[in-house]
Amino acid sequence: MLAAVVVLVLAGCADAPGATPEEKPAGLTGDFFTHDPALVKGERGGPWFIYSTGNGQVADGNIQVRRSDDGVDWEYAGEVWQEKPAWLDAAVPGVDNLWAPELYEYDGTWYLYYSASTFGKNLSVIALATNSTLDPADPAYEWVDRGQVISSKGERFNAIDPGIAEDENGTPWLTFGSFWTGLQLVELEWPTGLRAGMEDPVTIADRNAPPNAIEAPYILPRDGKYYLFFSRDFCCQAMESTYNIAVGRSDNITGPYLDAEGRELLDGGGTPVLGTEGGRVGSGGQSVSGNTMAFHYYAGELDGAFRLGLADLGWKDGWPVAQWE
Repeated sequence: MLAAVVVLVLAGCADAPGATPEEKPAGLTGDFFTHDPALVKGERGGPWFIYSTGNGQVADGNIQVRRSDDGVDWEYAGEVWQEKPAWLDAAVPGVDNLWAPELYEYDGTWYLYYSASTFGKNLSVIALATNSTLDPADPAYEWVDRGQVISSKGERFNAIDPGIAEDENGTPWLTFGSFWTGLQLVELEWPTGLRAGMEDPVTIADRNAPPNAIEAPYILPRDGKYYLFFSRDFCCQAMESTYNIAVGRSDNITGPYLDAEGRELLDGGGTPVLGTEGGRVGSGGQSVSGNTMAFHYYAGELDGAFRLGLADLGWKDGWPVAQWE
């Protein structure tokens, strides 16, 4: 997210590998200190993986990897690389940790999209790496740098928070964005996973009021419609965070997206999905795998440190309902 760097400072060493609180709430155990989680649920009894925003004090700030056999007990499994690709330093001067990954599988290859940015600026890059496996313990594990997908240098938007979805024709699309001019959509191509052309991105959601606090788009195709999940308001302020998750839907991946009351997402609409409740503060940074939505929040019982949340997604009258204990 736009302020991902701040939360790492606020939470101290809570994102360090092996950190263990005295209490492990909400049914999860082990190392669940993730921010901006990209979830891939295990199939046919296989392991679950979460890739998440890096910590500048660990492995040069690289994307972190956590693994679980059951989706409940989590362990730290390593990082994507030990050093960031060298070209990022020139593309984004001052870049520290890498943010907000997205994982997508196509034709046996895993595509990892991630953000390189600095807090409060839109000199940002979304980059790509590929691998045949998500498991750092697999001998074939090796992320290959595929370079830049899109930059927002000199642009009206901010190129962070990537999300990938395919339309009804199997064409891949990249949605992204944070603050500035809202959430954007641009066409990609397989098998490169890079942009299909140089057409300008299309805006698909905008709050139309300063400071335009909307980010972290994630499009979920379902039953012939496209559901655009996003995070809005303010992340990364521990127990003062106002972050929350909302959604709109469209018959076409390019929009227009409307909420359940018929308001356009281009005009500040959005149906609430998950927000603050009790000691769970500032839910956001979501991804969806199967019927499970992963997100981060700030936990009262952990003195405001961020942590992983997992919620089942139910559906009522064609709209998602987060079921979280």
